Amino acid sequence: MMADILATLEYYWTNLPSFRYALIVGVLIALCSSLLGVTLVLKRLSFIGDGLSHVAFGGIAIAGMINVLFERAGHRLPDFIAKNNMPFVLAITIICAVPLLRRSQNAKINGDALLAMISVGALALGYLLMNIFANSTNVTLDVCSTLFGSLLILELTTAEVWLSVGLSVAVVVLFVLFYNKIFAVTFDENFSKATGINTNLYNLLTAIVVAVIIVLAMKLVGSLLISALLIFPALSAMRLFKSFLKVTVCSAIVSVVCTLLGIIIATLYGTPIGPTIVAVDIVCFICFTIAGKIAGRVGN
Repeated sequence: MMADILATLEYYWTNLPSFRYALIVGVLIALCSSLLGVTLVLKRLSFIGDGLSHVAFGGIAIAGMINVLFERAGHRLPDFIAKNNMPFVLAITIICAVPLLRRSQNAKINGDALLAMISVGALALGYLLMNIFANSTNVTLDVCSTLFGSLLILELTTAEVWLSVGLSVAVVVLFVLFYNKIFAVTFDENFSKATGINTNLYNLLTAIVVAVIIVLAMKLVGSLLISALLIFPALSAMRLFKSFLKVTVCSAIVSVVCTLLGIIIATLYGTPIGPTIVAVDIVCFICFTIAGKIAGRVGN
């Protein structure tokens, strides 16, 4: 049976470029999300992923509306713009990410209320626009695919693949270059500010990077499941390790392995890719929790 599975995977890898694209982009997205996920969990900002994913959903709906309006007016957008809404969605998500991650500085609107207002409003507006400006006969399928990922990762265009690769590499490079600053700001922002670190700049950088990850991950797991990529690998790693570096490295490995397994299982058995990846993450978290308790008992 294992031989048949390996033969099938070899066939897919050799003959289906979409499968290769899905694995490559999926691994890069998993790596990026795990790196920032540790920071978000430690700063107790895990819920930010949900809010920004709803914003990205609204951004996709607005991009679709613009495309439909142009078509109804007898005009046609360039193919690169019409078929690739990622830059537009990314811009909208970044604009909303900054006030959400700086919510403590907003005296007029409480941070939780601001998050609820933006996320729920974007979700409702997105669904409304998708119904009014539908560009297909099956709106329900479009909405479901956007929310839960479906097989969108297997429908990536070449432009989207290269854009995803470029953004992913940029995220990893930024994290490595500013690792020490990110570490300091994550654990003690006030002390970091006192030592001369521009904490506002690094919070802004975090907001932009998180927005990039959210937009990249929408094709993989859908807008409603993005938080799982951010928090599950980090929480799993924290069951076994305590240092920031070890947690980050372990989280990256867990995220990449779970994503690969999720994509492979979904491809072989025809299950939705996003929920399958999250299911693998949940199983991994349970295993790490059990291992952590066993290690704790042995250590004591």
